Amino acid sequence: MASITLNQIVKHYGEQPVLHGIDVHIHDGEFVALVGPSGCGKSTLLRAIAGLEPISGGEIRLGERVLNDVAPRDRNIAMVFQNYALYPHMTVAQNLGFALRLQGVGKAQIARRVQEVADVLGLAPLLGRHPRQLSGGQRQRVAMGRAIVRRPEAFLFDEPLSNLDAKLRVQMRTEIKALHQRLGTTTVYVTHDQVEAMTMADRIVVLKDGRVEQVGAPLALYDRPRNAFVAGFIGSPAMNLLPGQLALDGAPRVRTDDGLSLPLPASAAPAGAVHGQRVLYGARPEHWQLAAAHEGLPAEVIVVEPTGAETQVALRVGRHDVLAAFRDRVGLRSGDRLGLRPDAAQAHLFDAASGARLN
Repeated sequence: MASITLNQIVKHYGEQPVLHGIDVHIHDGEFVALVGPSGCGKSTLLRAIAGLEPISGGEIRLGERVLNDVAPRDRNIAMVFQNYALYPHMTVAQNLGFALRLQGVGKAQIARRVQEVADVLGLAPLLGRHPRQLSGGQRQRVAMGRAIVRRPEAFLFDEPLSNLDAKLRVQMRTEIKALHQRLGTTTVYVTHDQVEAMTMADRIVVLKDGRVEQVGAPLALYDRPRNAFVAGFIGSPAMNLLPGQLALDGAPRVRTDDGLSLPLPASAAPAGAVHGQRVLYGARPEHWQLAAAHEGLPAEVIVVEPTGAETQVALRVGRHDVLAAFRDRVGLRSGDRLGLRPDAAQAHLFDAASGARLN
């Protein structure tokens, strides 16, 4: 096992820059998720660590070893791909042991290590089958087992669950996290699903347009997003962001252009903010409270979505679309009019022009 250090990683495709000076340190044994919208550079960065993409500048280190000029096969890093990449003509046992055979490991040792991995992943009854005889979840276990059997210093996962159905994704992400806790191998995991990142990772790296927007523990990013992009990306359902002007003539609040007054914590005005500044008022769906029609902000129910554990309600508040989530089962229907009140203590405030956090 070893740490991974990315120092000022730059990548160009011709004249087109893709990665802009990425600086990230991944600790020995840590599980780090790379997240961001499509095209943000997360898979390119992962492939650069694996050696499948040459970098245009910067330095990649595994422990104290610089990997820039090291061939992929010599990096001692194992990668699990989105499409599993199993050899269709080989059995599960042959797929698991193939990399060891290329390394010249003896047959008896290969058989022993394949059996050990098969026992860990529940693949022992499947060792004689071919990939076409396996379910999606079983193929993913074989792909993981093929990486584990090599005993690498680091694992790289490139959206490994995206081809699975919703129920199996939940099961597999639990298994991958449990496996990491058992093996303790440094892991970098790319996903477009921020729920996967929140539930699995020790830390999350949020990328946008080839740049790091924020790095931190999942709940730290959720509770204190550095900017409006992270606020809107981390969390499902996403944070509501309402534009308006900061009002500091009295109790701090945000006035929207259609006349709504949104409360802010009364303890102090945001540092560095000025009266009249254009801002974005952030309120997570679970931080809205129902009120009587004559109290709070006037709201109209558009859609009610009961999920069992909570009820998600899409509302029109003034000229704004707001999504609220309630733990209680609320008896609301489309067209109902009510009062809606944001929890001022949980409000987030961002500069409208730069997106930077203000409070």
